[in-house]
Amino acid sequence: MSAPANQPAKGHAGLNAAIDYGPLAVFFAVNVLAPGEAAQRTLWATGAFMAASLAAIIVSRVKLGRVAPMLWVSAGLVLVFGGLTLWFNDNTFLKVKPTLVYLGFAAVLGWGLATSRPLLEQLFGTVYPGLEAEGWRKLTRNWAVFFVVMAVANEAAWRWLAPLPQSSLTAWSAYKLWVAIPATLLFAAANVPMLLRYGLVLGDAKTEDEVPPQG
Repeated sequence: MSAPANQPAKGHAGLNAAIDYGPLAVFFAVNVLAPGEAAQRTLWATGAFMAASLAAIIVSRVKLGRVAPMLWVSAGLVLVFGGLTLWFNDNTFLKVKPTLVYLGFAAVLGWGLATSRPLLEQLFGTVYPGLEAEGWRKLTRNWAVFFVVMAVANEAAWRWLAPLPQSSLTAWSAYKLWVAIPATLLFAAANVPMLLRYGLVLGDAKTEDEVPPQG
C-alpha cells in the first residue's frame, strides 16, 4: 500500500506480497517450528517477526527504491508492540495490535468521509484509475466498515484462540494468515464490480498494490 508518488514498478506483484505478508508468515512459521513450550515459542516468534519487519523495509528500499508509508506504520507498530511483548513477557500486546491498527484505519477513513477529504484517493489514486468521486466515497465507506468488522473479528479470535498472556499463538497466527489475509483480498475483489460502475479503468489498474496491509 503506497501513495501515488511511491507506486511500485510493474512486475513486482510477488515481491510486494512478500514484503507485505512475509513477516506474518515468518511469525507463523517460527511459532509452529521453534522448540520449547508455548510461551518460549512466542518470544522466539515475536523476535523473528520484528526482524522480518525490519528486513521488509530494507528489501523494499533496495529492490523497489522506496518504502511505502503504510509499511513504515506497520513495521513501526510491530517493533513497538513486539518490544512490549518481549519486555513484559505478555503476548497480549501482540494480539491487540491488529485491533488498534484496524480501528486506526477505520477512524482515519471515517474522518475523511465526514470532512469530505479524499484520503483514500490520495493513497490509491493510481491504483484505481478513472474512478469517480462517488466511487471513492463508497470505497472509503466500505473499507472503513470492513476495518471495524476486522477489529471485532480479531478481538473475538484472540480471546477464543489464545485468551491468556502465556497462551500459544499458533492458532491465532493461523487465523491471521489463513483467514484475515484471504478475507481482505476477497473484500478488495468484491468491490471491483461497484468500482467499474463508477469509472474504474480495470486494464490500467495496478492491482498488486490495491489491498491495504494487515494489521
